[in-house]
Amino acid sequence: MLAVSRKARVAQAGINLFFLVLSAAFVLPLLLVIAISLTEEQELLSRGYQLIPERLDFAAYRIILQSPGQLLRAYGVTVTVTVVGTVMGLLMTTMVAFAISRRDYRYRRATTLYVVFTMLFSGGLVPFYILVTQYLNLKDTIWALIIPSLISPFNVMIMKGFLEKIPSDIFESGKMDGASEWSIFCRMVLPLSTPALATVGLFISFQYWNDWWLGLLFINEQSLVPLQLLLYRIMSTIEFLTNNIGMIQGNLDMSQFPSLSARMAMAVLAAGPMMLVFPFFQRFFVAGLTVGSVKS
Repeated sequence: MLAVSRKARVAQAGINLFFLVLSAAFVLPLLLVIAISLTEEQELLSRGYQLIPERLDFAAYRIILQSPGQLLRAYGVTVTVTVVGTVMGLLMTTMVAFAISRRDYRYRRATTLYVVFTMLFSGGLVPFYILVTQYLNLKDTIWALIIPSLISPFNVMIMKGFLEKIPSDIFESGKMDGASEWSIFCRMVLPLSTPALATVGLFISFQYWNDWWLGLLFINEQSLVPLQLLLYRIMSTIEFLTNNIGMIQGNLDMSQFPSLSARMAMAVLAAGPMMLVFPFFQRFFVAGLTVGSVKS
């Protein structure tokens, strides 16, 4: 009995050690990015990437934050797009998934096939651009950053898999009590789908937060430039200045220009808010990933 207990402790210690090493493998690159963003350019060129810099330097952040108004405006656009797009996208995704998960829906298979078909084939970039700009007239509006990404077939299928686990007897009992389909959806389906809603909601919010492609296609108005597109333009400017030192005249000393640390500083500015939000939804996210698993 003592030998079995000792083996169990050794096995548990091994598992803990494995996950400790795995966690460090995920955390150390993030810490390295933050350290590089706070390191002098000359130190990076001479010593390479170091987890602990010899001296903190905020030159990269000063360059990026030279126009704080523009950066704050881009943050506001991205936060607005993420919040509005996540709420609307989550509602529409759940509504579509609820419809195709109902066994009493006559066109369930045809609708599911239609959703899956859009995962395999698309209309192409040119028709998509013409649709958004010419027919929907969304160019240079904030809706051009929201509407094209409202529904993802992948998210619909994830939500469908969860909703199929809800017993249909619950819906029948609601109908017997006089509840309408909309009442069943709002008062029964949504409260029971909290883990799945949190999981799919995180997927949708990450998609909106990290998107720069829609802004590049449809946004020319400076007041509507999202954060990722603004950082992309700053990165392009830094690369141009770095690669064309001989063409630049004036008092700008490019040898001291923090091109390497600025890249990491932009990564920190772009990812920071989402890293702060994720821990609050981690419990629901983990529950959503394990929902529907096979139980012994």
